[in-house]
Amino acid sequence: ISHFQVEEKDKMNEWVRLTSTDGYDFLVKRKVAMCSGTLRNSLSAESRFSEALSNTCHINERAVIVEKLCEYLSYKSLYEGAKKNEEIPDFQERVYPEISLELLLAADYYDGLSIHVSVCRSLPT
Repeated sequence: ISHFQVEEKDKMNEWVRLTSTDGYDFLVKRKVAMCSGTLRNSLSAESRFSEALSNTCHINERAVIVEKLCEYLSYKSLYEGAKKNEEIPDFQERVYPEISLELLLAADYYDGLSIHVSVCRSLPT
C-alpha cells in the first residue's frame, strides 16, 4: 500500500455516514459520532460490525431526529472540554417541542444522556 492510499483511507475514515429510516444521509466527523456510546461501539474497528467496515450507521429514526442527534453530538463535541467558567449556550432552545418525545427516546438509545435534561424541559406540560 502506497503512502497516498493510506492518506486517502484515513481521510475517508475521518467521516461517518448516518442514514435515517426515510433515506436521508448525514455526514459527521468520526470524532463527533464517537460522542455517542452506541455509535462508538458500532464504529469500533475491534467490533468488526458492518458499520465499522463501511463507516455507515443506519439509524432507526426519521431524518428530523437524526439531524437533531447530529446537531447535539456536534454541540457535545464542541463543548465537552469547556472550562467551568466558560459560557455554554443552552441546547434546549434548539429542540422543537413537536419532536421532544421522539428525540428523548433516541437520545436514550444513542447515549445522549445530557440531551435528556434539555429535551425534558421542552416537553409540553
